[in-house]
Amino acid sequence: MIIYPAIDLRGGKVVRLKEGDPNRQKVFSENPIATAEEWIEQGTTWIHMVNLDGAFASTNDNPRILEAVAKFNVKVQFGGGLRSMADIQKAIEQGASRVVLGTVAIENPALVAEAVQRWGSERICVGLDARDGKVTTHGWQQKAEITPTELGKQMKAYGLEHALYTDVNRDGHLQGVNVEGTAALARDTGLQVIASGGVSSLEDIRRLKATGEVAGAITGMALYEGKFQLREALEIAGRQDAG
Repeated sequence: MIIYPAIDLRGGKVVRLKEGDPNRQKVFSENPIATAEEWIEQGTTWIHMVNLDGAFASTNDNPRILEAVAKFNVKVQFGGGLRSMADIQKAIEQGASRVVLGTVAIENPALVAEAVQRWGSERICVGLDARDGKVTTHGWQQKAEITPTELGKQMKAYGLEHALYTDVNRDGHLQGVNVEGTAALARDTGLQVIASGGVSSLEDIRRLKATGEVAGAITGMALYEGKFQLREALEIAGRQDAG
């Protein structure tokens, strides 16, 4: 199981938002590149980077940070505001090993199929982020009338292999990850599902790993609040050379 330490970028700073709410923000670092170096020193081979300004349609300089981090010995999974083939191409050119598509999977699902065909299934991931059982879009600010399982099956039919599942109600609260929901989504869709939102302890990592069905876990707030060390989570998860 792959552990993805999260670096959420807003205004060039490392932040965390509760339930994706831009008005409930906490700044953890003014230097995201130094944060990335810290996670790499602890042994990570992947970093999950989110351009929150892109998700909220704000202009920003976060792509420069992607370029800088991607030059280190690490793979970057990058998302936030990627809504066209040009956006995806730019992120990949700037060093993203994999891009995460969210809103566009609802608004233009054919683009996901085109992206998978062009860049391959390892480079494309879809966010199946949900609140109260329905997929959320536009930086979690809107809700679509489709379930994560329904969207996941549709994306799988397009050749997609990787997906994120965020239980938005749990995100940023350190209340524990939705282990059962994440494993069920992986089982029902056949996708490689990465758990996100609510990872609060090493026990969450152990429970996700024990399912044998969850491909990875993104952890942000727990690391920044010092609930555990990244190297401890990596040790529980096992080898990190896959993706």
